[in-house]
Amino acid sequence: MAVAAAIDNKTSRARDPASIAKALAALTAAFGNRVVTAQAVREQHGNTVTWIPNQPPDAVVFPQSTEDVQRIVRICAEHNVPVIPFGTGTSLEGHVNAPQGGVSIDFRDMDKVLAVHAEDLDCVVEPGVTRKALNEHLRDSGLFFPIDPGANASLGGMAATRASGTNAVRYGTMKDNVIALKVVLANGEVIDTARRAKKTSAGYDLTRLMVGSEGTLGIVTQLTLKLSGIPEAVSGGICPFPSIEACCNTAIATIQSGIPIARIELLDALQVRACNLHSNLGLPETSMLLLEFHGTEASVAEQSQRFGDIAAEFGGGPFTWATRPEERTKLWEARHHAALSNFALRPGAAMIATDVCVPLSRLAECVTQTQADIEASRILAPIVGHVGDGNFHLTLLIDMDDADEVKRAKALSERLVERALAMDGTCTGEHGVGQGKMKYLEAEHGPAALAAMAAIKRALDPQNIMNPGKIVAL
Repeated sequence: MAVAAAIDNKTSRARDPASIAKALAALTAAFGNRVVTAQAVREQHGNTVTWIPNQPPDAVVFPQSTEDVQRIVRICAEHNVPVIPFGTGTSLEGHVNAPQGGVSIDFRDMDKVLAVHAEDLDCVVEPGVTRKALNEHLRDSGLFFPIDPGANASLGGMAATRASGTNAVRYGTMKDNVIALKVVLANGEVIDTARRAKKTSAGYDLTRLMVGSEGTLGIVTQLTLKLSGIPEAVSGGICPFPSIEACCNTAIATIQSGIPIARIELLDALQVRACNLHSNLGLPETSMLLLEFHGTEASVAEQSQRFGDIAAEFGGGPFTWATRPEERTKLWEARHHAALSNFALRPGAAMIATDVCVPLSRLAECVTQTQADIEASRILAPIVGHVGDGNFHLTLLIDMDDADEVKRAKALSERLVERALAMDGTCTGEHGVGQGKMKYLEAEHGPAALAAMAAIKRALDPQNIMNPGKIVAL
């Protein structure tokens, strides 16, 4: 099915002010000043970096325990009021918006690391713990949590959106690093999706069902996460190339050769310029790869040498090493701030981020066609990518008051998805579906698969109160 023909799913729920008022009265009686209805706070929790306008909830509640979340959900279920989980608000496809109003559950106060089992390489955390806070807690243990989406996102949110990031090529995504979850269902019951065992064949894989469900099937209140050992040696650097196609072909050849690279990130020339302006890096403003290798001193040296040989075959180089830890930190901080750095290219513009992912063998073709499409569309849109797994991002810098420019930008975004699907890829590699990419799911999965998703949603959330209007419409 062509993307143009994909249905634009819309929720059918009508907002009921009377029911919302009753729910808010019950919540206030139960939680007092932890229920906030101030306009500014509500708008903060209805904010999103998409085409979708701000859609604030009717109230924000700050739970402190799983029992609190149960009570909130039960009150909302009694009055048929939507509940929307909220971590740090860094999601990009309208996940935290409240299109029907309702109650935003903010996990700010559920931010404890409950246990670290160093001997088992796992930990148990509350959903409000951020990835940086967890790694700070683990700093002296010799372990770290490797999933790194760039933003300092909450771990509950990262599980809900199936996040990944710069380390995914070596360490996988959230689906590979979540061992078990505690989840509050739509009826207020609590389930544990698994035990701490490293593998199981016992029943349906509820953990994987909940990872990536974006709060539409249940609300995560506790996570058991896989940890990794901090490598003995870490080295990295930058390698410029004559074209973005040469970057992609080098990345493909590197992965296919079996080099166990930890990070391999693409920046086009425009993105490098933005990083230079924002972070004062002084990098050559051409397409380049940022790389990092993990292992022993000997293995890291061997990996870097093999990569340098491959890069040279595609006209890349010189390969410049960031030898000191502070140099690597500055380089990767600049990469993590790439999206924000783009404001330096066009101050005052709105920033719309989108991503796709394609099979690795189609990456160079997809990126080069997209770069040509950007130029033909007359849109300012730097490209960055986790190219080791075929995933790349556009950041569209748009004057939202210019109707023609908005139209051209939306058409470019549509064609990006259509191109990825035509290459047997996906409409989103790591941003998630939310509201923003619902209309592509039938084209990607087919009507039978979409109906199966809707059946799961109806079975677990028959009232359709769990983050309604996201992923599938009922």
